[in-house]
Amino acid sequence: MQNHSFHPESLMMSYGYRPEWSEGAIKCPIFQTSTFVFPSAEEGKAHFEVAYGLRDRRDGEREGLIYSRINNPDLEILENRLCLWDKADDCAVFESGMGAITTVLLEFLKPGDLLVHTTPLYGGVDHFIRHFLPKMGVHTMEFHPGDSQEMLESQIQATGHADRLAMIYVETPANPTNALYDLQMCRSVADRFSNSEKRVLVAVDNTYMGPVWQHPLRWGADFSIYSATKYIGGHSDVIAGAVCGNNGNMKRVKGLRTFLGNMAGPWTGWLLLRSLETLHLRMERQASTAAQVAAFLQSHAKVEKVHYLGFLDPQRDAQQYDIFKRQYTSAGAMLSFEVRGGEAAAFKVLNQLKMIKLAVSLGGTESLAQHPDTMTHVGVALEHKRALGITPGMIRLSVGVEHPDDLIWDLRQALLD
Repeated sequence: MQNHSFHPESLMMSYGYRPEWSEGAIKCPIFQTSTFVFPSAEEGKAHFEVAYGLRDRRDGEREGLIYSRINNPDLEILENRLCLWDKADDCAVFESGMGAITTVLLEFLKPGDLLVHTTPLYGGVDHFIRHFLPKMGVHTMEFHPGDSQEMLESQIQATGHADRLAMIYVETPANPTNALYDLQMCRSVADRFSNSEKRVLVAVDNTYMGPVWQHPLRWGADFSIYSATKYIGGHSDVIAGAVCGNNGNMKRVKGLRTFLGNMAGPWTGWLLLRSLETLHLRMERQASTAAQVAAFLQSHAKVEKVHYLGFLDPQRDAQQYDIFKRQYTSAGAMLSFEVRGGEAAAFKVLNQLKMIKLAVSLGGTESLAQHPDTMTHVGVALEHKRALGITPGMIRLSVGVEHPDDLIWDLRQALLD
């Protein structure tokens, strides 16, 4: 029989785990242990040599288990499965999305370096970049949706730090506006400022699209980063983050993770393994429902504007539409809409929702609504928020797996006077 290439959604049930390792258990158990017993002193020595980067693994040699701050079966199997979606060499899972993002930034940036980033960003990342990295002596520069490659290269040159450009950090789609950035263009700009001694890295926060609807590594990114709390976890019961990339870069990420101690524990790993089995089903249902909810909102008299990728027009939104058609396989399940009447009107809608819960986060089985201006992006400077299109009347909606008719009913009654 010919070899068959299985789809990632099929491999989520069993990849990387053999039942005979655990008394025939069909599912990977929770390895709730702090340390692991070595078969011999020689094998313990070999495990540490590989774990601390003193040498590479030999052909056929597996990375041995040492201590759960370094590795754990639940964590390793989870990381192996997450690699499948992005076709990555390796993956590192953390106890939060911010842990994943800050570890990447801290490992690959040093004093004097320039970090170029998109805008808007998730509020926590925005704060870290604008307020913490400058304390380290890292220079930062933002760019905007619609900026051409020539414009971006010119802006980088104008900083006076072009020779120290170390990374381009991209959040696409942007939170909460759904603005898109061209990853191929970002890779081209990074290559323009790279040389034989230094590769300018491209890191992408892929949380909004999960690992199903966008694959940044295929477009030249070095890192695909997730708040695994969101679609990957998908049940609003776990906090986690993940980074996927090539072996060389991930070796450095995992090295710093070991010393910072911000890796995910076995219970978190087990919960995420469970969630991966339904990831594709959940995300496709959420996207289908979101399309119906967005259509209802667009037709409502009290809704001034709907930010939804499925509404991009090839003539009106030519640049954004082009990126969407090339880079994405779905319009996703995240949308924002602006209510006429500003903050007071938005708060009234949020307070009148019955099924949709007023809470931050996204990607869970339940639908969530929140007010970016005063919640997730409250720490962003007022003038900056307005320039980005984050208005007092904007509500961000994460669409869950409920029946679309029920969500539409809830929004309709919340929008009543």
